[in-house]
Amino acid sequence: MALINKIREKSGWAVGAIAIGLGIFVVGGDLLGPNSRLLGNNANEIGEIAGETIDYQEFDEVFQQLRANYEGQSGRAANEGEMAMLREQAWNQLIFKIALESEYERLGIAVSEDELFDMVQGNNIHPAVRQAFTNPQTGEFDRNQVVEYLKNMTPADRPMWVNFEQGIATDRVRTLYNNLLTKSVYVTTAEAKNFFNAQNASASVKVLYVPYFTISDSTIKVTDAQLKDFYERNKELYKVEAGRNIEFVSIPVNVSADDSLSHQEEIASVAQQFATVENDSAFVNANSDRPFDGTYLTPGDLPQELRTEQLVEGKVYGPYTTDASYALYKVVDINDSGKSAAKASHILIKPENDTPEAKAAAKTKATDILNQIRNGADFAEMAREHGSDGTASTGGDLGWFEEGRMVEPFEKAVFASSKAGLLPNVVETDFGYHIIKVTEPKTSRSYKIAAVQRTLEPSESSRDMSYATADELAGTSGSIQEFKDNVAKDQSLEIQEVKEIGKNNILVGPLNNAREIVRWAYAEDTEVGDVSPVFEIEDQFIVAVLTGEREKGYASIENVREELTAAVRSELKAKQIMEKLQQNKGNVDQMAAAYGPDAMVRTADDVTLASGTIPGIGLEPVAVGKAFALKPGATTAPFEGNGGVIVVELTNLTQAPEVTDLSGVKQQLVNMRSSNVETRAFDAIKEKADIKDNRVKFF
Repeated sequence: MALINKIREKSGWAVGAIAIGLGIFVVGGDLLGPNSRLLGNNANEIGEIAGETIDYQEFDEVFQQLRANYEGQSGRAANEGEMAMLREQAWNQLIFKIALESEYERLGIAVSEDELFDMVQGNNIHPAVRQAFTNPQTGEFDRNQVVEYLKNMTPADRPMWVNFEQGIATDRVRTLYNNLLTKSVYVTTAEAKNFFNAQNASASVKVLYVPYFTISDSTIKVTDAQLKDFYERNKELYKVEAGRNIEFVSIPVNVSADDSLSHQEEIASVAQQFATVENDSAFVNANSDRPFDGTYLTPGDLPQELRTEQLVEGKVYGPYTTDASYALYKVVDINDSGKSAAKASHILIKPENDTPEAKAAAKTKATDILNQIRNGADFAEMAREHGSDGTASTGGDLGWFEEGRMVEPFEKAVFASSKAGLLPNVVETDFGYHIIKVTEPKTSRSYKIAAVQRTLEPSESSRDMSYATADELAGTSGSIQEFKDNVAKDQSLEIQEVKEIGKNNILVGPLNNAREIVRWAYAEDTEVGDVSPVFEIEDQFIVAVLTGEREKGYASIENVREELTAAVRSELKAKQIMEKLQQNKGNVDQMAAAYGPDAMVRTADDVTLASGTIPGIGLEPVAVGKAFALKPGATTAPFEGNGGVIVVELTNLTQAPEVTDLSGVKQQLVNMRSSNVETRAFDAIKEKADIKDNRVKFF
């Protein structure tokens, strides 16, 4: 039976692993929802891959198989987030099947019957087979188990085995294809030499830098013609996927005052029963959100509310309530044979270094602080002022700790004290000198606590009130402006904005499991300015308005106007700065002096082509490239950098050492390029396949 379960777990493994291995996870949502298009208008078409239409039934068959495998392995139903992941795997498996398999066929890559036999029973056992048929006693693969399983396989097991074999065959094809790609990676000697030089040659430079921010934005006027010109020159920078922008309001479902009164009556009744019940564990399991835990707790492990109480066996403490929950605690048993624990605070004074003089100075300072506390200074305030570790901000409080947790001299001093109070002498450890205050002396007591912890649920009337608020907002808002005006009338409401929501998103800003909102935003009849119906997400009602949309392709100038304006403004600033710099000749120091206080001069050593960074300036690959093209003492003309206008002066160039054997460098480059060759090939094939993804209409 165990063996059959292993095969069940492994069936479908390889194909599912392909989607995971390619690292492509974009989450989805419910299969059937308010925006489902299952009926009519060719709406059963999930999408299109390489000219082949994918209908709902074909997609669902793949998805249901993956879901069954996943739930069989996990032993539970998949939650919404996991369902979204499985749908994405199903989609990528179809891409794999349609787009990649045509590549395999074109290249003649396939798994023969003999090779499949070899992977199952021969000399090159597939890892999934090896794992499923490993002898638990020896820990070794047992070929006889495979043979016995195949001989005794029932008709019910056969489809599962066929699926298993198909999975490992598919995985082998993928491996062969990946090996073909990897083996095609080649690095020339010239490439290796350039790579080595980029890593090992270094330059010392002097850089004149005039940041763009030295010119006020308000002085630069950007015209629509300039925006259009920049956009056309840099259009490839503005390729985008489909996206939607929304603004939304969340109306939470909270516990009302009436709910709180009702809960108080319930809590009082539970507390009364808790005090008299004999079977505490059964009572907790029947009345608490968390099961009974019979572990004995040290004082430091007790719930925070009980740490200041004098605990008595059999007594009920509480209720301790918040807006969302309440807790009752009953002391079931007190044990005196546990590990000792104590509570203390300290002020640590660290020496500046390990010299005897530094240690003596630290000890003198610690002793002085100790004397000030003896004379009435507040311990916590002195800890905040003088403490040199992470406890300083909390007044030196270390909380409760058991024996064996602290360094020996510190622990010995604390646990030697039989009463609370300031210890008479500073204590030296490897960390420095400690002023110690024992706030709770050592105790070996431990406590078994029965805890009734309940979440306070809002009533249906409270839920109805929150829904009514959301419904009124949705019903009275017919445009973006009306939506904003209505929200402004209610000070309890706040608008939140989320931009660039992808069509397969499951998260919308801070909202989890928000597929309903995404489907609404992408629905064919939803237009910019439309206000949504009320969505219920977890314990809140959501009303949204669609404020913007874009389709896959190139972003419109309006959609990227802010970004374009900033880029054009920097370009115009660069032109102004360069014109002013070009009026002055000389080295960078002379040019900076002539330009004025906004011009900075920075020196940097050990600049390499590989890094593309100049210390003190930042990432400026063009500047680094220009520096390596200079002769020592030469200076570039002013040019436009990422953050400002730059002039580079090369002061020294250290060439990379001569190397006769570049085989190691070549192998390093091969490894770097091979590591992602499969993913890059898959991305290229996906792009070539001209994929049309309509899943948002279904889930």
